[in-house]
This record gives sequence, structure tokens and C-alpha cells, in this order.
Amino acid sequence: MKHTLLMALGIVSVAAVLFTNATDNIELEYYGVGDYAEDFNLKNVDGKMVSLKDYSDAKGFIVVFTCNTCPYAKMYEKRIMDLDQKYSSKGYPVIAIMPNDENKVPGDSFDEMKKRSDEKNYSFPYLKDETQDVAKAFGATKTPHVFVLNNVDDKYKVEFIGAIDDNPKSASSVSTKYVEDAVDALLDGKKVPKTTANAVGCSIKWSES
Repeated sequence: MKHTLLMALGIVSVAAVLFTNATDNIELEYYGVGDYAEDFNLKNVDGKMVSLKDYSDAKGFIVVFTCNTCPYAKMYEKRIMDLDQKYSSKGYPVIAIMPNDENKVPGDSFDEMKKRSDEKNYSFPYLKDETQDVAKAFGATKTPHVFVLNNVDDKYKVEFIGAIDDNPKSASSVSTKYVEDAVDALLDGKKVPKTTANAVGCSIKWSES
């Protein structure tokens, strides 16, 4: 069942999934665990459009809302790259999506996205959510914010939502790898042990228009 949130234009604070502001409140639906996510069609840094349906052999996806500029996104960048290296060949590729309004964060512009992808040699697509509609549909609030999808009869079931692991500051000190545990369980045909974990990161910078 989709959940609802109150989206405010010109967001100034985030509490759980409730966005607040004095004016222009908009109620939106977003995906919860067990829902089926709709496909999207977003521009990759190589100029090509990318959709989930392009991955005909995928068993699922690790969809990560992230960006260039957030300190938490930078701390998790190598771990996101490692997730793709570990799971893409097993049928769960990473799909990275940049949701921020570049007018508020010039360092997250499309040109800067391309530079970052080239510099770090990303093995996964890095997509621009120009309208922010995809981030809103998923209920993403932070960078990074992860959604593990399972391909069930060519539909994309949300199996996990939240953080990559339990220690953003130190990969070597992680005790629970939420995303890896989720994907490993799905690959073994088991239930995901923990379906949600609070995402830790920077608030998504929403457009005011």
C-alpha cells in the first residue's frame, strides 16, 4: 500500500517522512515496503535515457538516491560502487539517481554529475531526476537513500528502504550491512531480515517551482 506524505514547496525541515512549511502544502503518495514501483525514464550522464525495463535479465535493482555534494553521499560513494561490483553480475545492479535542484546546489548540475562519474569511473548509471518526480514517488528524503527492488514477474517490488549500513563515517566499523543483507536474502530466496533502516544523509534540495 502506498503511503502519503505532506510535501511542501520550499522545504525547510524533515521529520521522518513529513515535510512541513507554512504554505503550499501538497499531499503525495510514495512507495512502502511491499509496494510495486513504477518504471522511470531518466537521462544518464552519457546522454542516454535509462529505464528499469532496459535490464531484461535483472533479478532486481539497488536504487540509490545520491548526489555529488552531500558529505554523507561522499562517505558512502565507495560503498555504492562496491555494491554494484558485488551484485551487478548477480542480477542486482545499482541505479544511482541525483534528485537535487541544481539551482540550489550548482555542484549537482548535470555537467558536474558527468565529471564525478568520469573521475570515479562509475560502473553504474548516474541519472538526473530533473523534475524530482521519481524521488517523490519513491519517498526519498535524503542523499543517500536506498531502495532495493525485486523483479517479480516483470514488476518491481520494494523489499527494503533506508540506509546502506549502520555506520556512514567508517566502512571498517560497520556492524550491519542492511542492503547487502537484503540482497543476499533475495538471492537465497529468503525474506529480507530487516526491511527498513533510517536513511542518514543530507536532505534532498527540492525545487520551489
